[in-house]
Amino acid sequence: MNCKHIKHMAALLLFGSMLLSVGGCLSLEEESAGGGRTESVPQATFEQSAIRVTPTGETGTRLSASGDGTLTIDRSRRETVTPMGAEGTWTVFVYMCGSDLESEHGAATDDLAEMMEVTLPDHVKVIIQTGGASEWQNNTMDASKLQRWLYDSEGMYLIDEQPIANMGAPQTLTDFLIYAKDNYPADRTAVILWDHGGGSVDGVCCDELYEFDSLELPELYTAFRDVWQPDESDPALELIGFDACLMATVDVADTFREFAHYMVASEETEPGNGWEYCGWLSALAEDPSMEGDELGKAICDTYYEGCVEEETADLATLSLTNLSKIDNLLSAYDLWGQEAFIDTMEDPSVLAQFGRAAAESENYGGNTREQGFYNLVDLGHLAGKTASFLPSAQNVLHALQECVLYKINGDYRSESTGLSCYYSYNGDTDDYDGFANLGTSPAFRYLYSFALTGELGEGSEQYLDKLNIREVPEVTTIYNTDWSEIPLTLDEESGSAILNLGPDAESILSGLDFLLFRVDEENDEMLLLGTDNDISADWENGIFYDNFRGVWGSIDGHLTYMELSFEGEDYNLYSVPILLNGESYNLQVSYDFNTMEWSIIGAAPELDESGMASKELRILEPGDEITTLWWSSSYSDEEDDFVPYEVDTFPVTETTSFDETELPDGSYVMIFEMWDAVGNCVYSDQATFDCEDGEIYTTVYEYEEDNENGLKEVPSKIE
Repeated sequence: MNCKHIKHMAALLLFGSMLLSVGGCLSLEEESAGGGRTESVPQATFEQSAIRVTPTGETGTRLSASGDGTLTIDRSRRETVTPMGAEGTWTVFVYMCGSDLESEHGAATDDLAEMMEVTLPDHVKVIIQTGGASEWQNNTMDASKLQRWLYDSEGMYLIDEQPIANMGAPQTLTDFLIYAKDNYPADRTAVILWDHGGGSVDGVCCDELYEFDSLELPELYTAFRDVWQPDESDPALELIGFDACLMATVDVADTFREFAHYMVASEETEPGNGWEYCGWLSALAEDPSMEGDELGKAICDTYYEGCVEEETADLATLSLTNLSKIDNLLSAYDLWGQEAFIDTMEDPSVLAQFGRAAAESENYGGNTREQGFYNLVDLGHLAGKTASFLPSAQNVLHALQECVLYKINGDYRSESTGLSCYYSYNGDTDDYDGFANLGTSPAFRYLYSFALTGELGEGSEQYLDKLNIREVPEVTTIYNTDWSEIPLTLDEESGSAILNLGPDAESILSGLDFLLFRVDEENDEMLLLGTDNDISADWENGIFYDNFRGVWGSIDGHLTYMELSFEGEDYNLYSVPILLNGESYNLQVSYDFNTMEWSIIGAAPELDESGMASKELRILEPGDEITTLWWSSSYSDEEDDFVPYEVDTFPVTETTSFDETELPDGSYVMIFEMWDAVGNCVYSDQATFDCEDGEIYTTVYEYEEDNENGLKEVPSKIE
């Protein structure tokens, strides 16, 4: 049973058995003569629902929708272009795949509006291709076409139109890059890919019109190779940037090291405000002599400033990587994987150690049942966690310091080192296949193949010969361990339920937490309240104690379902599914161990049709309406699945907060959840806590030695 998908627990509870289980929106109005389309584009105004942006002779000014200072621009479409290419010139190519970020939220229009707040000098130009959205939230862009735009010192112009095509296809990207390169060459060129991002496996730019097809990393390499000769010593581009989620990975850096000097990308999902185009483009306009590293730093700094302004900075990450230094990191990364692989061939329990390190390392995109899995972990944090048993990890840390030139990170992304790497948190072999096709690290490819399937896959014989490995051991998993009858016991003094797995637990398990249920036998109802890790653990001896205190997470006193998403040394992060104004969101919540305080970071929408993480992180506002959710099932019918259960609806106020609240009187069941490095999961017997008038009575079920008398209740009272 894969532990990342909740299965029905009624059998566990009934029988107590262990289960192995545009903005400046150019409003292009057409004049017709004889039914034809004219070449002039009169009265292009840039306006959208929330703001109006005014191109002027000076830096544009953002006006409110009710303002009366809106200006218009009257431009003809340019039929010819003057190549740049001279020293001190810049072009920025923006591949803007609008997707549902634009059609539903107008995010691309917002960023175009920000661009138009900047007055560019003659030797800086921005070339934009728009497409990939079913609708544009302005009166300018035509969703039925691919359109190319020039933004320069005189304003924004429509310079080319093409039939609609899939922006998730490499040829579409190639065509745009060739067009921009041939017509607008410059001394320095940056390419920015704008849209959803899904990291190493899922890539970037999901076209809403083509079933959210995206550009995967091999396709990105092909598209760029068909435009520029790969040359690691003298790459054609000054900078490659991703205004998209989750793209600051070692695999992405490997993909672009032959094409660009520098890379700017985010390890974590980006909030809806995205990059601050007005900020970094203004910096470039003021100093066009800047090089890629200076521009990258400006992008990072202005992005973080925008996040602070929008109150979305807590989870923000953005990093600047020197791709000319990436070779040392790639070598160190693969040697680290090779050491892990060799040690695993000698002792498969190394997988469990590695898995525990990954579980304790900062990871990105959620990696929970509610948020989905992107299987990305911070490279430096994971390396640091494994250095005690894999000394080569130190080389990874040194190489990271050399190639990651600059980074920003929010308070709850404090372990970010600038680049992430792949680790399978959910044991999904299809997802692993996508990683295996990348080829960044043969060592990790074989290590994860062994962990997930027990086999090494194609090319393994030559690899084993190279390492002088003659025998491949059996993978040690929960399923080939005799843990079928290990009941809980009870500590009579503390009233704690005790799970004693013995010393083998440390060599098998990658992690352990618990699920909490509320049980109402009289009404045949069982509610799943969520997961947490409030457990006392003795990993050396494999002994684990519950720390049930009769409290659970709540919003303004209203109990919630909550799911542990990150277990850190300084803080934990939780995902709390809610309805926000009737729509499904996951509230992001933190608990700070230093201040012992809870805080609400924001609300992220559930996964959309693209399957990609949303860029929208919504800050709660007074007047919003929250509906809390639990998961409900029949207590007696083990075939009944858990379904969302709406509990309380209440308004957000100025003082709305998340905190622990005392559980109401009743019976609660805790089940320890254990998983191995492969993603397999087992569940313990149940511990029942009866809460009554502020006191807690603990019951566990023990097997009689001959098992003739069935289950025996052992009650204990906690004062």
